[in-house]
Amino acid sequence: MQARNEELRANLLRTISHDLRTPLTSISGNASNLLSNGETLDTETRNKICTDIFDDAQWLIGLVENLLSITRIEDGRMNLQISPQLMDEMIEEALHHVNRKSCEHTITTQYGDEILLVNVDARLIMQVVVNLVDNAIKYTPVGSVIQISAYRKDHQVVVDVADNGPGIPDRAKAQVFEMFYTGQSRIADSHRSLGLGLPLCRAILTAHGGTLTLRDNIPNGSVFSFALPQSEVNIHE
Repeated sequence: MQARNEELRANLLRTISHDLRTPLTSISGNASNLLSNGETLDTETRNKICTDIFDDAQWLIGLVENLLSITRIEDGRMNLQISPQLMDEMIEEALHHVNRKSCEHTITTQYGDEILLVNVDARLIMQVVVNLVDNAIKYTPVGSVIQISAYRKDHQVVVDVADNGPGIPDRAKAQVFEMFYTGQSRIADSHRSLGLGLPLCRAILTAHGGTLTLRDNIPNGSVFSFALPQSEVNIHE
């Protein structure tokens, strides 16, 4: 256990020192440009620089939140605020917080007529949805379609996040849920790839008694699917 912890710590330091240098350098350089040349820049250029600073800062904030969340869950210090929640409502709220590059993709949702009720910490389950959708945005080309489906299967509520991108090779499928593993993406902005999203999703779902799996989409792409125990619907007259 001690050796494993040391390995994780070494991987964390190495990955952070490598992957965080780019956004931090970008923020510093853009801020310096605004300070030195702000009065001579046109409105469009200033807005572009400010947007880049905002995006990099938001990614860094998300990284810190993911690090804190996965550490608390693995240490058993995460206090779940459990309450009955409708899955479709959580998905719709989560979609308000996905990567701003989502406008470059087509995101669709599909729900059945059934009431999909689960007892969960809504904030954490929405974080799972956001991470899975952001992952699909990150690793698929501009113009790809991302479809989110929620349905009941046996006594579980299942959510599929499917894309029609290049997919994940079989040799990499077993590794995608490992901390610090990142795919070989040809998409620009690939510095935003510290491998915490999927391990965090799995840790959150495990804490709720749920599961997270990966399968191929047909004819191409990937489907990340998570399942949670269904809650009984009580109708009070």
